[in-house]
Amino acid sequence: MPSAWGSDMQAVPDPAAPALGSTGFQPSPAQRLSLLNAWQRGFPLCDEPFAVVGAALDLSAAQVLQAYRQLAQEGALSRIGAVFAPGSGGASILSAMAVPPERLEAVAAVVSAHPGVNHNYERENAYNLWFVVTGPSAAQVECTIASLEADTGLTALRLPMLQPYRIDLAFDLSSELTTGPQHAAQVGSCALQPPQVAPRAQLADADWPLAALAEAGLPLVAQPYAQWAQALGTTTAQVQATLQQWLHTGVLSRFGVVVRHHELGFAANAMTVLDVPDDEVDAAGRALAAQPGVTLAYRRARAPGWRYNLYCMVHGAHRQAVEQVVASALERSGLAHQPHAVLFSRRRFKQTGGRRFAAAAPIAQGVAHALP
Repeated sequence: MPSAWGSDMQAVPDPAAPALGSTGFQPSPAQRLSLLNAWQRGFPLCDEPFAVVGAALDLSAAQVLQAYRQLAQEGALSRIGAVFAPGSGGASILSAMAVPPERLEAVAAVVSAHPGVNHNYERENAYNLWFVVTGPSAAQVECTIASLEADTGLTALRLPMLQPYRIDLAFDLSSELTTGPQHAAQVGSCALQPPQVAPRAQLADADWPLAALAEAGLPLVAQPYAQWAQALGTTTAQVQATLQQWLHTGVLSRFGVVVRHHELGFAANAMTVLDVPDDEVDAAGRALAAQPGVTLAYRRARAPGWRYNLYCMVHGAHRQAVEQVVASALERSGLAHQPHAVLFSRRRFKQTGGRRFAAAAPIAQGVAHALP
C-alpha cells in the first residue's frame, strides 16, 4: 500500500520507559480522576503532551507518565488514542449467538481468542453471547464470523450499524452514572478540541499506518508523537496536523483517554433494544440519544429472528440506578410503549480496542503503548 508517510517504517525504542518506575510517585484519588476524566477529549496535540496535562495538576511530565502507566497496569486505563467515527475506515459489526448455557464458557473462549473480536459479553437474553468483530473490510469481518460459526457449530446474528445517534462520547466518571460528553481541560494553545458538528469522512489508504498507531494508543513517553513520526518516516508536525485534521473532518469522534468503566466502579451496564417502525426510527433515535444517562444510541439492521432496530446503552455503578435511567429515558423520549427488551451484562469475557487498521501498522512494531 503506498504511503504518504514515506518508506522508512522502523519503530523507535522506548528509552524513557525504564526510568519512569523510579519516580515512586503515587497520584492522589483526585489526581487519578482528573487524569482519566478531564482528558477523554482534547488530549494535547503538541510535542510534550504529558507536560501540558501535568501543568493543570502541578505535576511533572514524569509524574503524569508514571500515573498513566500505573492506571494502565491496574486496568483502569485502556489507552490514550483515537476513537474513530463509524464509516471512517475498515469495518465492524455487532454479532450475537444463542449459546446453550452448559457451553457458554467454552464458546466464549473460542470467540474471545479470535484477534478480530474486541468486545465479548454475556447478556441476559436467549441470545446470550454478544460480541463485536472489527477488520479492514466488510469481507474480512464476514470471514471472521463465518469462521466462528464453523468453530462453534452455532449461527450468529449479524447486526450492522446503520445510523449512529450518540456514540463513543467521553463519560463523566465523577457521578454514579456515566452521564454524557465531557469537555477536556483547556491548558495552553496545544490543547485542541474537535468542533461540535463535523461531517463524517473516510480515511485514504495512505493514512492507514498512522490510523493503526492511533487506534492502538500513544506510547507512554515524553514525546510520543515524535516516536510515531519516526516510525512512519515523517515529521512530528505532520502527525499532529493530520490528527487535528481528522478531528476537524469527523474521521475521529475524539482523541484522548479511553477508560475501562468496570474497573472504575461502573459495574452495571444495560443494552436496551427497541422495535420501532422504520419510518420513525431516526426521530426516535435522536430523542433517545438526548436523554440524560444514555451513553450510546444507534440504529442497527434487523435480522431473522431478531426484530429490534434501535439500541441504547446505559452504564452505572449498580443495576437499580441503570434500571431507573433506562425507564426514564424511554418515558421522556416517548418510547416506553414500543416493544423493547433490556439486556444487562452478566460477564465480560473480552474488552479491547478495535483494530480496524492493524494490518497497516508500521513494520517492526517496537512502539510502546499504554497496554501490551
